[in-house]
Amino acid sequence: MSLEPEDFPLVTDKSRELLKEKQVVDYEAHRIEFVRWLIHLGKNPDLAEGYGRDTIRATAYRTDQFARQVWTEQEDGYTASFTHDHADAYMTELLYSDNSATHKANTQKALKRLFKWRAHEKNGQLWEPERTFSNMSSDTGPREFLTIEERKQIREAALDYGSIPSYSSVSTEDRDAWKAHLAQRFGKPKSEVTPEDWDRANSWKFTSMTWASLDCGLRPIEVERAKVSWVDVENSVLRIPKEDSAKNEGNWVVALSDRTADALERWLGEREQYEKYDNTDTLWLTREGNPYQTQSLRRLLVKLCEIAGIPTESRKMSWYALRHSTGTAMTHERDLAAAKAQLRHKSEQTTMKYDQAPVEDRREALDRMG
Repeated sequence: MSLEPEDFPLVTDKSRELLKEKQVVDYEAHRIEFVRWLIHLGKNPDLAEGYGRDTIRATAYRTDQFARQVWTEQEDGYTASFTHDHADAYMTELLYSDNSATHKANTQKALKRLFKWRAHEKNGQLWEPERTFSNMSSDTGPREFLTIEERKQIREAALDYGSIPSYSSVSTEDRDAWKAHLAQRFGKPKSEVTPEDWDRANSWKFTSMTWASLDCGLRPIEVERAKVSWVDVENSVLRIPKEDSAKNEGNWVVALSDRTADALERWLGEREQYEKYDNTDTLWLTREGNPYQTQSLRRLLVKLCEIAGIPTESRKMSWYALRHSTGTAMTHERDLAAAKAQLRHKSEQTTMKYDQAPVEDRREALDRMG
């Protein structure tokens, strides 16, 4: 596997917003050194053994979050000389946060790698945390699972996936390069690429599909069967009729967050512009004009995890990970009845007419769940 520092998040947009131009240059140089060390030496410096792609990406994101927190907390602002006190203060704050135990443990591992690099390359000292975190993982638990923090990261990644700069914001030279990219993406000559193709590239399709699946725990078969007629934007719900339900149990009214309803409304407006939707009520189609199925959805989720910096090593990732996380988070935020209603579980005791969790209550829980 041939990796370069540029393959990973060096200076994120959020960090650029906090830094001055020369600080960005300095921070980027610092990050290139660190990531290069992770690639070639990080796991075992004595044997010149580096980490895998997912571990490096996650470490880069988490240490960047740590850096931003240090800059905002201290009076002098920017520094690339992070101390043990910085790390201990960050972990203490994280201890009392709502983040999952897994996120806390993985953040601590990322910071230990940062100080391990400083010890090997910068004459620094290894960091021994004041307190340690366990990720509470178990082989008996569901492997197709996203934490609440990871749900939020996937939601943000779905905004970024496939997006490009706006037509008016790039230089003539860059615009020509983006035209070549869009020509290849849409299978047309570069001379025929129009500003409308730029709008098309910033599609709401993937965002609406991912967000609806996060809210409703849509099974792959339900993504495949989803229809325009399901979407009730005005009331922020999906109305899934019995004949379309995966379990064929009854008619379902499933809560959507207002953000998701807005994304679906934007997609419905955009969808009308594409000829391949002219003779079908199918809500989402692939580039080839086919409904999304298990494998295409899995590939999309893996790509979203890559964008979000979520490690997928030793994890069985499929679209069901979204569904499982929705059920767990809804049960935590509301109760089991709400989870069963939201996920449309097959149950003789739980049907729509016995639902103890109104749509409004479930929508409030979705906002908290991310």
